[in-house]
Amino acid sequence: MSEFPRTTVGGVSLSRLIIGINWFLGWSHTSAAKDGFIKSFQTRENIADILTVFLEHGIDTIMGLPISPLPEAIEDAQQRTGRNIIRVWTPTFSILPGGPPEKEPERVFDEMKKAGATFCLPHQAMTDALVDRMHGIIRDIDRYSKMIRDRGMIPGLSTHMPETVVFADKTNADVETYIQIYNAAGFLMQVEADWIMRVIREAKKPVMTIKPLAAGKLLPPVGLAFVWNTIRSCDMVTIGTTTPDEAREIIGLSLNFIEKRIPENELQTTRSKKYLQ
Repeated sequence: MSEFPRTTVGGVSLSRLIIGINWFLGWSHTSAAKDGFIKSFQTRENIADILTVFLEHGIDTIMGLPISPLPEAIEDAQQRTGRNIIRVWTPTFSILPGGPPEKEPERVFDEMKKAGATFCLPHQAMTDALVDRMHGIIRDIDRYSKMIRDRGMIPGLSTHMPETVVFADKTNADVETYIQIYNAAGFLMQVEADWIMRVIREAKKPVMTIKPLAAGKLLPPVGLAFVWNTIRSCDMVTIGTTTPDEAREIIGLSLNFIEKRIPENELQTTRSKKYLQ
């Protein structure tokens, strides 16, 4: 089977499709009931089954946090396929003194390294709190990047604020990539989609886009057609799936859109569509 297209970030080859973890760990952005369903359904074995599908198609990059049962499922999928998964971990940590010891940045970065991170990107909750709009800077970002590099990981940043990418570029912040929300619905985006489109197009580093289906609010063909056709060849799309079949569907749709083809995916059949068949 042919490999999924790849890009290079910080000297490391990554699949352009990145495995998201919200639909593994119970962060649905929909409801507490949906979160509970995800947590009850996603066992170690179920997650490993999904990861195996991605690995079999050459999609070997995952983004999120090493929360059980995800690390165990990663090991299972790697054993099944003989392929390694590249981890992009996005931790939270204390950015003010006096926080709990386990949240000190040095300790958190040590844990990310121990959990196999190739990339360590401070989560949006950290990064955007450090953004100084008045002065056009991201406070302390290079200090955290140095801590990350000192531990043999590659630094980047995660953001929901479009100006974070602009400030990082203008100040030559020591980061190799950015995580940026991008979807056709404008879900969780702070400005219009065409503005984010320009931010991504003009970014100095590759961008890892997230939430392409707006947490399930967009049909996969609609959301994926938009993102794949408006990002650069160096950029990536991160998406979570609930089942192996969903993973296969997302992979197939993505390959079609990357290759500028209208997909021949199986459509949903309902009584209201009787005369369309």
